[in-house]
Amino acid sequence: MLHKTRGIALSYIRYRETSIIAKIYTESFGMQSYIVNSVRSSRSKSNKIALFQPLTLLDLVVYHKNKADSLHRISELKCLYPFHSVPFLVIKSSLALFLTELLTKCLREEEENLPLFDFLQRAIVYLDEAESGFENFHLHVLTQLAFYLGFGLETTADFSNELRSNHYPQSPDASQNLALHSWLTAPFGVVVALDRPRRISLLNMLLFFYKIHLDSLGEIKSLDVLHEVLS
Repeated sequence: MLHKTRGIALSYIRYRETSIIAKIYTESFGMQSYIVNSVRSSRSKSNKIALFQPLTLLDLVVYHKNKADSLHRISELKCLYPFHSVPFLVIKSSLALFLTELLTKCLREEEENLPLFDFLQRAIVYLDEAESGFENFHLHVLTQLAFYLGFGLETTADFSNELRSNHYPQSPDASQNLALHSWLTAPFGVVVALDRPRRISLLNMLLFFYKIHLDSLGEIKSLDVLHEVLS
């Protein structure tokens, strides 16, 4: 059966000679994997492989048989929002790579979650359109994403208490608490001043907080690159 849905491209692997298996977070079906044929062929007149770069927003018509199938197919595909800066600026592409890896590990449910999808779409569009002040974007996303995953914070004190009760060796200082308090409810674009050491230590705290609640998180391989470009 054919269904129209929006999607966020997360990753893909090569499949056979010219095809890929793409992992896409969809508006209607949550996390799904799709076989996409003939996108790596030298004879292909289109450049559809570019549509599967990290965080590309897609407009899809997909064919789903039933819930038991783990692989589905795409009938129609086009870009929903053409990027203007994310693929071309190192800092933004590094932030996109980090967010892609995080979402791949965090998003497991294969069902509709429209508030979460809309939140992620807003975040992606903001990152692409922002001209400055986006160096804390990943921290802002982590702070609010937790709500959509079911373990959001009510106050900064809750955050410190969770870290302490799970034997984390640090707690947020005054400036980090101020940043967290702002990001709990603020829209993207609110600028909060944090120096590099505080940004890194707060990111480590947030990732530890996520690991308390998500066994699937594991190691984030893109962290080293992110620290380097945000130095």
